[in-house]
Amino acid sequence: MTVTRADVEQAAERIAPFVRHTPVLRADAFDEWADASVYVKAEHLQRGGAFKYRGATNAVQSLSDTAASRGVAAHSSGNHAGALALAASVRGIPAYVVMPVDVAAPKLAAVERAGARITFCENSLEARRAKLAEVLDRTGAQEVHPFDDERVIAGAGTAALELLAEVSELDVIVTPVGGGGLCSGTSISAAPTPVVGAAPLSRATSMADGLRTGLSERTAAILRAHDVETVVVDEPQLVEAMRAVWEHLKQVIEPSAAVAFAAARGRGRVGVIASGGNVDLDALPF
Repeated sequence: MTVTRADVEQAAERIAPFVRHTPVLRADAFDEWADASVYVKAEHLQRGGAFKYRGATNAVQSLSDTAASRGVAAHSSGNHAGALALAASVRGIPAYVVMPVDVAAPKLAAVERAGARITFCENSLEARRAKLAEVLDRTGAQEVHPFDDERVIAGAGTAALELLAEVSELDVIVTPVGGGGLCSGTSISAAPTPVVGAAPLSRATSMADGLRTGLSERTAAILRAHDVETVVVDEPQLVEAMRAVWEHLKQVIEPSAAVAFAAARGRGRVGVIASGGNVDLDALPF
């Protein structure tokens, strides 16, 4: 199934009562550092602290009452887990989240606060998938994948839709890219504005832990169809960009968001989707 601009527009209407219309931020000092005019779509200020709440809300609010009554489920150790748990709590339905036993304490706390039912497993993709299959079989809940889901992609694209309604004639929009949900949704909603996807140099070891997964066939096809350029950012560039955002924009972003700021340098009139602000304060690089 192909996600279209109309799907993103419908998602924007569907989620409007539930999500924050986040601000677009500017700072002269940051522009000087970036050698560009940077317009920051502040999704780190979204409910749940990340853009993920948009896609999770679109998926949850798309369900029929019958399907919703059985709940939603996902395996995730990051922002998607908290976003899905929060979206489910808003609708008043169950959420089942499979998380690794060594999940970061702040992310676990966010899921617990939202009231999701957590099942722990070993920290491997195979273990997560196997445990999620058990949960789905036991509960009849509907899986909401963090990026390989048309509803999630359309919801993610609403951030760029809002950005372009406020700021016209951007030369490019830059997003982080891991699984590709945000970058896919952005490329659909922003067309014909070019989109750049920024990725860490080493997914496995980067501090940008939210970008350690790879594209799905669906998201890869969308990025190819929209000629999305991929830029690789090394760890020193990531840390420099993260520090510049904290210092000049006075905003707390997480490492996974910082890669987009690093890739935005020297790109003229550029929009950046600040994807999240859920920082593990005990693991700061500065």
